[in-house]
Amino acid sequence: MSLGPYASFVVTSYVLATAVVLILIVWIAIDYRRQKARLRELEASGVTRRSGRGATEI
Repeated sequence: MSLGPYASFVVTSYVLATAVVLILIVWIAIDYRRQKARLRELEASGVTRRSGRGATEI
């Protein structure tokens, strides 16, 4: 299969785009875990979320 004279550019572009998407997915997953851990730490120290209160509390 011949990809023409621009094959190296096209393949390189696809590889770079795939790498960027994978890096972003990993970054988001790591940040999600950090945020969940931080939230657990805050809740363990007594800090509560407003969304965690009952509807009748003000």
